[in-house]
Amino acid sequence: MNDFLKLAGKNIVVTGVANRKSVAWHIAKTLEEAGATVIYIVRSEARKESTAKLLADRQVLICDVESQEEIDRVRDELSAQGITIHGLVHSIAFADYSEGMKPFHETTKAQFLQAVDISCFSLVKLSNALKDLFDADASVVTISISTTRMASENYGFMAPIKAALDSSLAFLAKSFSAFSRVRFNAVGPSLLKTSASAGIPGYVDAYLFAEQAIPRKSAVTTQEAADVAVFLLSPRSSGIQAQNIPVDAGMSTNYFDRDIIRGVLAEDGK
Repeated sequence: MNDFLKLAGKNIVVTGVANRKSVAWHIAKTLEEAGATVIYIVRSEARKESTAKLLADRQVLICDVESQEEIDRVRDELSAQGITIHGLVHSIAFADYSEGMKPFHETTKAQFLQAVDISCFSLVKLSNALKDLFDADASVVTISISTTRMASENYGFMAPIKAALDSSLAFLAKSFSAFSRVRFNAVGPSLLKTSASAGIPGYVDAYLFAEQAIPRKSAVTTQEAADVAVFLLSPRSSGIQAQNIPVDAGMSTNYFDRDIIRGVLAEDGK
């Protein structure tokens, strides 16, 4: 087997698999194809049951990242097995949009802090809990977004949460450098067609716009984002540290595409 990525035999912990559309699943199956051993962490017994067929014959652990006790239990289970962790995929995010999309200034404290805890601070908690199990050159990869500066209404209050996640990479990298060479990076895809994103009000319209704004006129695929994550998990990316690697197929260069402008002017009757 061609082991260009040098991932054969590596142990990679992957969080966040929900179904076949999940970014985490695309990363995990690509890691397995590269010869890595993937240890799966899902949030609940119900999620373990719903993914039983997809994750058949794999090791699946349960951990609700809002609970420090559950994080510690997973650490202890892995420690008892004598597992050295060569990589961690943090693909966990949640925002409470149960009341629909509201202007950002109407975001409640409870909504914001819960989103920070699950979507951002969980990376810190997991990294800290697993630090003694990490290989000295382990790689931690989280899933961010291509830009946190585009104030899109359809993404609600999550962009500031992702900004905190991106910033956390630098501080984790610095603090871990005192005792290891563990790397912390993010993949920042533009709009993806996942089950989680489909539940965000207005997301589909934004996705269709993205397809027009991207020069190639087709959106980024989940596999394209996964491929970058796998590269960041591999020793081949050893020189990359504390970065968010945007995967947007050039969308950020093309917001003023002439066809989009013409379409807007036509709608306005100009």
